[in-house]
Amino acid sequence: MNKYDALSPEVLPRHLRLSMIWLVPAIAALIGLSLLIQLWAASGPEISITFQTASGLQAGKTEVKYKDVTIGLVKSIVLSPGSQHVLVTVSLMKNAEDLARTDTRFWVVRPRIGLGGVSGIDTLISGAYISLDTGASEKYGSTFKGLETPPTVINGMPGKQFEVLADDLGSLDIGSAVYYRRIPVGRVSSYALRPDGQGVSVNIFIDAPYDLFVTPASRFWNASGIDLSLNSEGLQLKTQTMASVITGGIAFANPPTINANQSAPSHSAFKLADDQTSAMAPLDGTPQILQLRFQQSLRGMQIGAPVEFSSVKLGKVTAIALDFEPSGSRFISLVTIEIYPNRLGSVLEKFPKPEKEGQKQAAGILRDLVQHGLRAQARAGNLLTGQLYISLDFVPNAAPAPFDLNARPLRIPTLNSGFEHLQEQVATLIGKVSKMPIESIGNNLNATLGNLNQTLIQVNGQVLPQTTQTLRQLDKTMGSAQNLLAADSPLLQTLTELQRTLYSLRTLTGLLTRQPQALLTGRNEHYKEQP
Repeated sequence: MNKYDALSPEVLPRHLRLSMIWLVPAIAALIGLSLLIQLWAASGPEISITFQTASGLQAGKTEVKYKDVTIGLVKSIVLSPGSQHVLVTVSLMKNAEDLARTDTRFWVVRPRIGLGGVSGIDTLISGAYISLDTGASEKYGSTFKGLETPPTVINGMPGKQFEVLADDLGSLDIGSAVYYRRIPVGRVSSYALRPDGQGVSVNIFIDAPYDLFVTPASRFWNASGIDLSLNSEGLQLKTQTMASVITGGIAFANPPTINANQSAPSHSAFKLADDQTSAMAPLDGTPQILQLRFQQSLRGMQIGAPVEFSSVKLGKVTAIALDFEPSGSRFISLVTIEIYPNRLGSVLEKFPKPEKEGQKQAAGILRDLVQHGLRAQARAGNLLTGQLYISLDFVPNAAPAPFDLNARPLRIPTLNSGFEHLQEQVATLIGKVSKMPIESIGNNLNATLGNLNQTLIQVNGQVLPQTTQTLRQLDKTMGSAQNLLAADSPLLQTLTELQRTLYSLRTLTGLLTRQPQALLTGRNEHYKEQP
């Protein structure tokens, strides 16, 4: 044993004693770790949304809501490469990761004032937020293009979408109402130019249960604003509702003969008419193109002017042009019209049915009508506006006119309108009046009136006083005669006695006629007259 070993201290084992103060940071660390784990478990994917501007958006404050439930938060807002757009990075919650489909639509909800009304008023207090409409795609996306305006149709809404084809958009816009019997039943959801550039395709959404009234035979027309037209039929003013005057709209209806129980399938296409009259008109079928040549001015004739036959509107004017005839060195007005034979109704059943060469047979029928006096005239439909229309009618004793069966388009002979004849007659009458010796007639009339004036002066100075004196004398004579005929006048008593004498003489004459012997023997009371 070393001597130094006895002097070395003895090392005893040390027991570690933990102070209670260390439990606080340990528990805090555990709580923080659990919160991080929960946050990681609750966090969903991050998506990027492109907007035109970041108006109303704030990183870390702006929420993302779906059906008014918060499902995410805006994480950052930066400019896109090129500074053309704004990139908004949104962090979604775990339970909302299924909403980020490739066809999901995002838009910013903020206060908006438009023709359709006021929306987003609640954001004045809570601030703007991002809303979304989940799509139906099975694929998920991470990059989206945001909408600048809220969509009018949300996926899952009960109803149907239809397509309406129009020549132009007019005053329609997204959100314009669709009316059925003047009741708003839907709205315009979107519109786009057709691929061929020949029109506009307008998508409309009809809410349930009104979508059941849209049938394959439904007719749609533009009910936007005020339909004010001044044509050969006069001044016409039509409108749907006051709301359609401001925001525009589309109306539809079903023909009376159509059964409304059969509804049209979704995404069916319809033609948009200009007005209700043309929309509800019977189906016209294939039009017949004809050409008219007028040797008169057609001021007041417009494209779209009606073509009538016996008060039936058969078609309209489609083109007006000018032609020159070198043989007569005159200009001819060419009017192209299209008529719809189906508008004649049951009359068509009395015409021969077209067979193989239907075009030639139709031309033959038209030739026969021309031979019987069918002519075209440009008549005044409205004297106030001077609008003209084409009238097809049979003219009695019409001069024969050639008809070319091979001409394309077919030509119908024309006559100058009655208004032109009236103008010619008025011009002829004015010419005759201008040839009359008006000055000579006026001088003779002045002399005659002077002589008549002198005659009247003589009548007033001589004849009338003498006539007045004669009438006074006649009045005195009539008064004297009236005095003679008074009740107590001697003349009246004499006339009474004369009447009695004549009556007695009449009685005596009658007695002598029956009994002649009564003059000698007296009157026999028992005498019986012989038959």
